[in-house]
Amino acid sequence: MKTQGQLEAEIAEAITRFEKEFMGRGPTETRAYLLQDMVLVRLRGVLTPAEQRLINVENADEGRRLVKRMRTELLENASDMLDAVIEDITGQSVISMHTDISTTTGERMILFILKAPPDI
Repeated sequence: MKTQGQLEAEIAEAITRFEKEFMGRGPTETRAYLLQDMVLVRLRGVLTPAEQRLINVENADEGRRLVKRMRTELLENASDMLDAVIEDITGQSVISMHTDISTTTGERMILFILKAPPDI
């Protein structure tokens, strides 16, 4: 049986690998937290240089909305893959996934709700 810290490290590593392979660029830092039946993943430094330029143009509001919408769509399209990764590591099925990205800080949060807390 794995410890909570081992599960959190394994999740962070798997999400970083997913970001690199699926999104084409990994975050500068990834942390995962197990909170009862939830997995919270915090990724820092996820914005690409192109996205940062889009956010910092004259009409920045539209750029921010576009980046948020695109990142959300990409993650939603990969939700089956992410659910499988989390299920494999935690041993629990994923009921739902929620995400948001800050175009100000370049951080993304992903929250997975599990069927039950992992056995640790």
